Amino acid sequence: MSILDRIITDKKIEVEQRKSVFPVSYWEASPLFGRGTTSLTQQLRKSDSGIIAEHKRRSPSKQNINSTLTVSEVAKGYEKAGVCGMSVLTDGKYFGGSLEDLNLARAVTQFPLLRKEFIVDEYQIIEAKGHGADVVLLIAAVLTRKEIQHFSELAKSLNLEVLLEVHNLEELQKSIMPSLDLLGVNNRNLKTFEVSLDISRSLAEKIPAEFIKVSESGISEVSAIQNLKTYGYQGFLVGENFMKTDNPGQAAGDFIKQLEA
Repeated sequence: MSILDRIITDKKIEVEQRKSVFPVSYWEASPLFGRGTTSLTQQLRKSDSGIIAEHKRRSPSKQNINSTLTVSEVAKGYEKAGVCGMSVLTDGKYFGGSLEDLNLARAVTQFPLLRKEFIVDEYQIIEAKGHGADVVLLIAAVLTRKEIQHFSELAKSLNLEVLLEVHNLEELQKSIMPSLDLLGVNNRNLKTFEVSLDISRSLAEKIPAEFIKVSESGISEVSAIQNLKTYGYQGFLVGENFMKTDNPGQAAGDFIKQLEA
């Protein structure tokens, strides 16, 4: 069984447990459920950098990355740095995150927040809305086309944007539909956790022009982004490169200055 298979098996159990404790009506009553959302798509379209910075404590491939800083510190630092938005890992078992992280980030920032999670149930989209997210991630590798359509249409009905993540051409072809906003190419193979930017380069021309192209994972050099921009990418999700430092916000700010120089 691959790491991804284990994560999804555990996630389905976790979601059923959460549903038994917190019904949908609980999240719909949240003060954040009725809040107006902020568009990540618009932020990326007008940005020179396209950076989406990530809060990630650990991962199955790297173990501990940074568990010393609070999510509030990181979020405020990223916003000051001028990133387009922030990705918040909410998986607990494998990435050390939580939905509370999303709440804490929302409390101190105004920029778009992406709930980065392994979504397997519409319930998680309701949770995301109730915790202040602006964008949700859907992973094509673990969802059928019918599920992608159902989840993305639900997200749109809640004024949430949808970032659909693919790893190969087959996933991309099964996933393209009007209810998506951003198409992300994950350079990390979720079955082996190996990373190659060639995945983004090879899929770039296959992504229809109406979608914002986002390259995810393995981006640590300004030159990599400059190269990926020539392939039409406008968004770049960077996590570990910033989070492994003592001051992720400053690291992001310095990176953006280099990029815009």
